[in-house]
Amino acid sequence: MMDDIKRTPAEVVAQLDRLSSTLHGQDQDLAIVLAAGHGKRIRSTTSKMLHEIWGQPTVARVARAAGLGLQSSNQIIVVGIKALQVAQTLGGCPGRVFAFQATQNGTGHAVSIALESVPRNAYGDVYIFAGDMGLMTPEAVAHFKDSFAASGCDMMVLTGRYEGPLEENAYGRIVRVPETDVHGKPAGPDAGKVIEIIEHKDILALSPEEEHRVDYADRTYAFSRQTLLEMTEFNSGIFAFKSAKLNAFIGQIRTDNAQGELYVTDLISIFNINGLSVGAACAQDNRTVLGFNTKSVLAEMNDIARAHAYETLKDMVSIEDRFDFFVDDEVIAALLEMNDKGPLDIAIGRGAYVGRGVTLHRGVHVGRAASITGSVEIGENCLIGEGVTISGTSDLPIEVGNNVVIKGRSTILSCLVADSLMIENCILEGKKLTDDAHGRKTIRFVFPPPVGTENVSEREDSR
Repeated sequence: MMDDIKRTPAEVVAQLDRLSSTLHGQDQDLAIVLAAGHGKRIRSTTSKMLHEIWGQPTVARVARAAGLGLQSSNQIIVVGIKALQVAQTLGGCPGRVFAFQATQNGTGHAVSIALESVPRNAYGDVYIFAGDMGLMTPEAVAHFKDSFAASGCDMMVLTGRYEGPLEENAYGRIVRVPETDVHGKPAGPDAGKVIEIIEHKDILALSPEEEHRVDYADRTYAFSRQTLLEMTEFNSGIFAFKSAKLNAFIGQIRTDNAQGELYVTDLISIFNINGLSVGAACAQDNRTVLGFNTKSVLAEMNDIARAHAYETLKDMVSIEDRFDFFVDDEVIAALLEMNDKGPLDIAIGRGAYVGRGVTLHRGVHVGRAASITGSVEIGENCLIGEGVTISGTSDLPIEVGNNVVIKGRSTILSCLVADSLMIENCILEGKKLTDDAHGRKTIRFVFPPPVGTENVSEREDSR
């Protein structure tokens, strides 16, 4: 893994350029994923963006949801602290560009840097995502895109509804036009329109007696500090823009706030002042707009992801312990397709781990605490026993035939295993196991094999 500390900013930019591709054209929308922050409150030497939610770094989950939901491969990933670690983990791919935010000066600053890294005419609408929102789904992104297209707005913010204790709500509040202005006159058709987003820190900076006043459509509206704190509609950190309007006004953001930073949220006021339309769409599922700053919230998000996986699988796969298992999202998607064509008869034991790249066929039973990772294909009616480890790579994939039983403390690495074999208590690496006769063969191995001897210590016909 690359070490940012040992490189100058110029060297970091050069490395990022090598990982970057080019955008695919102005007919495709552009996703900007903000992944520059480290996350001080997470209290970890690992970048916040690389903390995993259900087996994948949060930034990777957001990038995937954005790409699938927008049906566009155009992405700018803004990286900063531990930039090379984040970029290398995420990886380069067609349509993906990495932009370097050397000094974190707010979301508006990050978006400016992203837009400066590509030509203005190289993309369609622009969508901005926070890299810590690892429960975001392609479906939620697609719904937001449809809402933006149907609204005719120049800008739209995706919102959520806060349901926890008031004192724990640190989200930026969505400020809408109230029923009356400061003179008591009805707001009329403007009532309910989005005026601005005010950050939690800026609300706290107000004195209890101080009013927050804001102009909208030539009228003034006032809000008390307590009223702002009690608002439950919050800014998710996801925005949509008409690209020409965003490029025209991004430079007008100022640092006149409690943090002295440039906020994307200030574009709401700027757009309103300039007669542009700003809309808001509330997420259909509040869980998709959750972000995290602490380990406890990250754990809650993992619990939500696990519960979602269980709900998806529970009626087609037997899961021994709903609170202690892992099946990767891509594996789940493949199982859903298989299930449409008939019963799976697949079982997952307590503590079992089935990672990305694994293919399970019908009738597979994965035992307790077994681990299957990497490029692995398990044939039909196989038993992967308790504690067994099977791990393949793209260069050295593993194929296990039909009706194979792997038991004991076996570890299988880069092997081809033919049909109808019994494997017990072994370490296998780089071997091709075949049955040269009819019927099941039993292969027993000493665990671990004696130094200087063959791995295979016994092979017997078990028919």
